[in-house]
Amino acid sequence: MPYWDHGDWGNGWLMGLLGLISMVVLWGGLIAVVVLLLRRFTPPARGGGDRVGDNNSALRILDERFAHGEIDEEEYQRRRDSLRR
Repeated sequence: MPYWDHGDWGNGWLMGLLGLISMVVLWGGLIAVVVLLLRRFTPPARGGGDRVGDNNSALRILDERFAHGEIDEEEYQRRRDSLRR
């Protein structure tokens, strides 16, 4: 019997377990790298809900500035039209 063989089950289950763990780590790492690369190099979505929220927020701030007298009516109308485009 060779020195690395420890009987019928000695190394078999251990090598199988290590193989399983290494495959999970390998595939998990590959999937993680692909996801990170896709997030890094994919442009953000356009026209989503965040943009609408930002526009409403900008209009609210513009309304407040006009109400406090920080800008006149002409500038208010010009900026409001610009935001609504």
